[in-house]
Amino acid sequence: MSEARRTDIDGHPAVSLKAPDGARATVLLHGGHVVSWIPAGGEEQLYLSQTSRYGEGHAVRGGVPVIFPQFAARGTLPRHGLLRTRTWRLEEAIVRGRHAQAVLRISSSDETRALWPHEFDAEITVSVAGRQIDIEFAVTNTGDQPFEFCAALHTYLRTGDVLKAQLEGLQGVHYEDSLTGQSQQQWGDVTTIVSEIDRIYQDVGRTLTLRELGRRVEIAATGFPDVVVWNPGAQKCAQLNDMPAQDWRNMLCVEAARVTVPALVQPGEEWSGMQTLVA
Repeated sequence: MSEARRTDIDGHPAVSLKAPDGARATVLLHGGHVVSWIPAGGEEQLYLSQTSRYGEGHAVRGGVPVIFPQFAARGTLPRHGLLRTRTWRLEEAIVRGRHAQAVLRISSSDETRALWPHEFDAEITVSVAGRQIDIEFAVTNTGDQPFEFCAALHTYLRTGDVLKAQLEGLQGVHYEDSLTGQSQQQWGDVTTIVSEIDRIYQDVGRTLTLRELGRRVEIAATGFPDVVVWNPGAQKCAQLNDMPAQDWRNMLCVEAARVTVPALVQPGEEWSGMQTLVA
């Protein structure tokens, strides 16, 4: 039976989506955070830490955190900005045709204005059908002054063993290595993970493929020109208090991002970007 309904995860409000063909997704109201995606006839495609913390002020480790208006620590705001630790409101949860869809929204408040003095509405739209999930993030400037921001969908993809996984499609793309601060160009088409990796690939403009034995996920984006590839590696993962030490082998972040050149939104205008995953 297809459905779109309110539910909860360990007591935290969420929305559960199930398309007519069985494709499923779960979105927490906390952070507007997708925490599960199971394609029709398939298995879980997102990594979610079993030791992650939930609730106001905490950022969920895994799934798809929403990054806005600052990426990482590149600015004066809390790491990754304002939205992933706050409660969103559910605007709509429906089944329409082949798709199950949820729309969540969050607006500027006294709390956000104290940190970032701009008026905005932000909206996340999650749609599942078949082997595909679409996650669209939109920002409207509701104030009377233009503002700039960075944004990302910080997608944690599940892997059986990241040491045996391959990310394909980045040949020739320039990237900033956040571990060294250096800019480089990727020569080979295949990116493999052997230890910590933290790269911002610029102006990617193509579909990527995360491939493992017997499994692959295609990753595409519109409105997000950059792609962030991140894995903490063994040493850094062991230092994270919300992720089991061995779990770095079970995930790879491939993030739709706008980091290199911030988005500029005039009063009354909207910006949007989307990430599409196909298993």
